[in-house]
Amino acid sequence: MVKLVLIFLVIAASLHAQIYSSNDVQICKNKFQLAVEKNIENKPIGEVIVQVGKSFIGTNYEAHTLEKGKTESLVINLTGLDCTTFLENTLAFARLIKEKKNSFEDYERELTKIRYRDGIINQYPSRLNYFSDWIYDNEKKGIVKNISKELGGVPINFKVNFMSTHPDAYKALKENPKFIPIIKSQEEEISKRTYYYIPKMKVPEIENKIESGDLIAFTSAIKGLDINHVGIAVRMKDGKIHLLNAPNVGYKVQINKQPLTEYLEDVKKDTGIIVLRALEPQS
Repeated sequence: MVKLVLIFLVIAASLHAQIYSSNDVQICKNKFQLAVEKNIENKPIGEVIVQVGKSFIGTNYEAHTLEKGKTESLVINLTGLDCTTFLENTLAFARLIKEKKNSFEDYERELTKIRYRDGIINQYPSRLNYFSDWIYDNEKKGIVKNISKELGGVPINFKVNFMSTHPDAYKALKENPKFIPIIKSQEEEISKRTYYYIPKMKVPEIENKIESGDLIAFTSAIKGLDINHVGIAVRMKDGKIHLLNAPNVGYKVQINKQPLTEYLEDVKKDTGIIVLRALEPQS
């Protein structure tokens, strides 16, 4: 009887820890099959990121995809993506393909590692809610490197407080006000850090140094925020870098028709970019 109870508890914990559908499991299998069909597992990770990212083209944009369940769980939704979940999922699949791992459980572990502070789910504040915090944590984990300084970038300190000052905009904070002081403490820690970014006016000068598969984060002019949008760099036939991304509600995952520099110029709330380079997984 004790053994049966333990088995039940393990299964219950597992079910509580993940939220996904049979469609997500099938899409996961398709991504690993893509690696076989295109024979990309031995390609540089940047090339793998581009191939995986392109395979999501046409997927619907869906906002608030992670706000599911009453407690923080690993939410997997591969049929609807926002800009961050598109980037996270693409990076997770690319890393697994490089590591020659192809089970759904491998995918769950990799996505958890990327999405959560130190790769551990421990209630809502353990999620890397601010993308600058995502950068910091995933650099520590050896997953990406901020190469903006090497590209001629300049220092920037984000003064973030948007979440703690607008808690009603976040389901978890509205329902659990006890998390607000924790988020505020995290914001204070983020605000102490120095990052490097490339100001909007300097992007045309360094655009030729950006590689296909680099991850692009757009720095924000909105008070209290750090990053407005993220996507993946793709060098097109015109020789220019374009953005592969999940643009906004009402759109699908796509490669922007405008080159990166023109797109950036048109978005007034963007002040520049941070360029991240995915690092090859170390087995």
